[in-house]
Amino acid sequence: MRMIVQEWERVLVYRDGRFEAQLEPGRHRRRAWRRRTVRVVVRPRLLVVPLQEVLTADGLAVKVSLTSTVRVADARAWHEVAEHPDAFLYAALQTALREAVATRTLDELLADRAEVPERMRTSVAATAAWVGMAVDQLALRDVVVPAELRRAAAEVATARAQGLAVLERARSEVAATRALANAAKLVATQPGLLQLRTLQAIEAGGATVVLGADATATVPRAGARAD
Repeated sequence: MRMIVQEWERVLVYRDGRFEAQLEPGRHRRRAWRRRTVRVVVRPRLLVVPLQEVLTADGLAVKVSLTSTVRVADARAWHEVAEHPDAFLYAALQTALREAVATRTLDELLADRAEVPERMRTSVAATAAWVGMAVDQLALRDVVVPAELRRAAAEVATARAQGLAVLERARSEVAATRALANAAKLVATQPGLLQLRTLQAIEAGGATVVLGADATATVPRAGARAD
């Protein structure tokens, strides 16, 4: 019996129903008499836990889903230990996801989306090793919040933005008032500054300035005798 084992697989050889050897990638030659071979694919694959409705620690119902990248780490255990090893790992991931959500409030869940899968990895490690598999990556794919909570969050965000806008306008008005008060003090103490500012406006040409004649000025009368 000649066979070629691809890089992405392992071949288990059984003789009379008993395990004899595991063939690694490459060309192999074995006697076929009383022997049976099983090919096991060890390439990574995607295992998805669809949306699950779970109660958070603060009593809110959310729907969460999970994606995981898994692979066969022990071909013999994967083939011999369980009939459907992926189903065992799926159940472990589903349980770990529910436990992770149930022990956190909604705010903690949204803030720790990257930390939750890492803690779940520890919970499912024993089951994965038992069925000959390894979990390479875990990620929360969706966290669906009820519609009423989304509306409440939007209202809170809007109220916060409006409050910040009002506060900013109040700060601007206070700053403008302080500037006017300081200018008034300078003009009161140094009247010449107002004249200088008037001359600057005339030179810039950006304002219209009306200058009145001095009402106290005297005009020489006709026929008056000069001393």
